[in-house]
Amino acid sequence: MESIQNIKQRFGIIGNHFGLNRALEKSLRVAATEITVLVTGESGVGKENIPKIIHQFSPRKHAKYIAVNCGAIPEGTIDSELFGHEKGAFTGATTSRSGYFEVADGGTIFLDEVGELPLPTQVRLLRILENGEYMKVGSSNILKTDVRIVAATNVKMGDAIQKGKFREDLYYRLSTVEINLPPLRERKDDIPLLFRKFAADFAQKYKMPTVRLNEDAQNMLSQYRWGGNIRQLRNIAEQISVLEKERDLNPAILRNYLPELGSQLPAVIKSESKDADFSSEREILYKVLFDMKSDLNDLKKLTLELMENENHSSVQEKNPDLIKKIYGSKNDTLEKSLEVIPAEKNNSYNYEENSDTNSYEFAETVIEEEPLSLLEKEIEMIKKSLKRSNGKRKIAAKELGISERTLYRKIKQFDLQDLEDE
Repeated sequence: MESIQNIKQRFGIIGNHFGLNRALEKSLRVAATEITVLVTGESGVGKENIPKIIHQFSPRKHAKYIAVNCGAIPEGTIDSELFGHEKGAFTGATTSRSGYFEVADGGTIFLDEVGELPLPTQVRLLRILENGEYMKVGSSNILKTDVRIVAATNVKMGDAIQKGKFREDLYYRLSTVEINLPPLRERKDDIPLLFRKFAADFAQKYKMPTVRLNEDAQNMLSQYRWGGNIRQLRNIAEQISVLEKERDLNPAILRNYLPELGSQLPAVIKSESKDADFSSEREILYKVLFDMKSDLNDLKKLTLELMENENHSSVQEKNPDLIKKIYGSKNDTLEKSLEVIPAEKNNSYNYEENSDTNSYEFAETVIEEEPLSLLEKEIEMIKKSLKRSNGKRKIAAKELGISERTLYRKIKQFDLQDLEDE
């Protein structure tokens, strides 16, 4: 069997990473069989090399090899491209046409970005994988084809299957053998080798001296997170070769060509939807419940202290913040909340102040919880927020933790338009 090193030289593959060598070894082992292969990996890792290797070392190497980018063909014409069509099958079909599966009969067809295939096309592809049969668009005649299929995708197929975008049975037919290519950021030792190869190629192409990296620049290149993988590295090598006058590169020069890490982070886009509105309403209700629970706990704490300590002034001294929270502003004290009435009207509690004539009695303190419903509490919170924001919905919605659209709907629902105009 051909050696891994010979394969690399023949197909221009650079690197010694274990994952890369393992992928090449698996490619050679399955080449002599008729097994369907699925190549996985991020965009730009070089997945297109694997089907070429499989075809060149298979019994079909003298037949046709066709590569099809499924993501680049419009959904309305993908069936015609793959399976062909009859004359008059659709508007513009003035002649019959052979599809790729008919042209590649006896050879190998590479379906790149197979995860982008529409569901009806997936059904047709599954039939070819099962018994080699297909029909042209606009025809009822069953045709046969003998094609070796190698597919590739950068989509996480498990997620696509769960979302209903890819058929589970088709996935298992395609992935009889799965070959994964590692991303460039996992091949740190290979990065300087690849850059050197690209720099030499572009120096020859543009007839100029080859650019070189010093040790610090090589370290920077190796530590960079290559979101576009080998394709991105190749583009940067070409830019530097053409634009830089200096041929010896240091980190200061190299940094100008490496996009900042922050610019590679995905943007967070807030989507307005019914689910988002429901979630926002649920959050505001949770907030109301937590506030009510907190108030109730504070009330229990104060009541317990009053029961255990006859001197209510000491309770006020110990808990000034708690008293203020429950009974209002600074001027509202615990004494004001306890009503002083003559002793003869109530026998619940006797208080003597060193005199028989000064006999007073404090009425039993009864704290009634206001029967405030969740709906009323929600309306109250919206009113306060609108007043604080001077009727500006955007600010009020942000404070309440809901979307502006949800707040607008609540204002109409509770007839709070007057608060907006204040």
